[in-house]
Amino acid sequence: MTDRSLPAQPGPAAPTSSASGAATSGGAAVDGPTADAWQALGGPAALPERVSFHGPDTVLPARLPVRRLARATVAACSLAAAELSALRSGGPVPAVRIDQGAVATAFVSERHLRIDGRAPASFAPLSGFWPAADGWLRTHANYPHHRDRLLTALGLPGDSGPERLAAVLRELPAAAVQERAYGAGALAVAVAPVRDTVLPLAEVRVLDGAPPRPLEPAGLPADGVRVLDLTRVIAGPVAGRTLALLGADVLRIDPPHLPEADDAHADTGFGRRSTRLDLADGTDRAVFEDLLATADVVVTGYRPGALDAHGLAPEALIERRPGLVAVQLNAWGWTGPWAGRRGFDSLVQAGCGIAATEAGADGRPGVLPAQALDHGTGYLIAAGVLRALTEQRTGRPGGRRLRFSLAGTASWLLHGITPTADPHLPPDDAPDDEPYDEPYDPACRLARTDSPYGRLRYALPPVGYEGAPADWTRPPGRWGTDAPRWR
Repeated sequence: MTDRSLPAQPGPAAPTSSASGAATSGGAAVDGPTADAWQALGGPAALPERVSFHGPDTVLPARLPVRRLARATVAACSLAAAELSALRSGGPVPAVRIDQGAVATAFVSERHLRIDGRAPASFAPLSGFWPAADGWLRTHANYPHHRDRLLTALGLPGDSGPERLAAVLRELPAAAVQERAYGAGALAVAVAPVRDTVLPLAEVRVLDGAPPRPLEPAGLPADGVRVLDLTRVIAGPVAGRTLALLGADVLRIDPPHLPEADDAHADTGFGRRSTRLDLADGTDRAVFEDLLATADVVVTGYRPGALDAHGLAPEALIERRPGLVAVQLNAWGWTGPWAGRRGFDSLVQAGCGIAATEAGADGRPGVLPAQALDHGTGYLIAAGVLRALTEQRTGRPGGRRLRFSLAGTASWLLHGITPTADPHLPPDDAPDDEPYDEPYDPACRLARTDSPYGRLRYALPPVGYEGAPADWTRPPGRWGTDAPRWR
């Protein structure tokens, strides 16, 4: 078995880097965060030399280095796609060229989405920051069942609005509300300072030695790859739509009793299909097992242990489907007292110290300019899958367990990447192939298409390598309405 994670001790051939400086490999300067992400995924040390950046440098401004994280995750994903593309075509690894404007636009894709001209709502009235008796709280109540649980935990009637919730929270300690909500299955997190704990960005473990299914030469790196996507909200779906962009047959599976917001699926459903299966039902379970029998990848996005009873732990999946790439995503990481808790990007920002770091002059907690933990983790997951597919076919066969978490990405942002002195100045470790003086205009990074949801305006994908697809081949279909079968 092998493990990889960040931070790691570099071997003789691995890049060496500092949080603020450039990595070095063979004497060539590369982007430090890109090299670190690539190293965490086990990528060959020399390949980040092929990455360059262009476009506006004033995007995603914040105290924390959000722009550098965002472009590094997309660069790692693009490089992994280029690497697999070269393997399948028999040619050299294409150059990777990342437009920072496209990255910034994609990282707020849900804000750019329009459905017949309508802008979707981002957060529900009971989601947000609230003053508590001794600090601040962040709640998440976008889904009706989370809203109901929050109100129940606080002894409030089901029709309570923001004013009534605020009045109750002002009288209670933040940590007490947090634990009361946790006990009720609701979502509330006390705004916390930055902690010293450093979590891994990614963990990769080889679980068996089974040979992989052959992949024929193809124009797209993931063409013919079959992905079962058991994820929700943003991070996992971003990974799924990115793998679909690159040619994979991605089938999202949800339980029938857990609906998804149409607006969310309209944003992340590009390129993918979506079906519903009840894994506790014998007939639906047999359908799932038939799909698993020829799958290459399974991505799950639930709390540790939540799917074990259904036989969906990576070890159980790989026992039934040798050679499978099994990806696990959660909110708070894989060890420690918070590992089993529910979470979303906004809550992890609050609990890990990001909200406190981005606080305003009035002391109110702040937010990142994008849900960067979600989007960044999504591109890292896609990169990890692509790298695993390449490694399996270049001398390191076997099924793999890949682990990612929003808290791991937050830890990297807080501890692994140092901001430049001024977010409006070019980074000191970026290849100076072009000046960073282009104004940011998202309009040229948007497109329009018809869909079952209506006429969509949406953000174009930011993946950038020589020969990369510029757009998805299909718009999102209606959530849960596709047949449970491979293409």
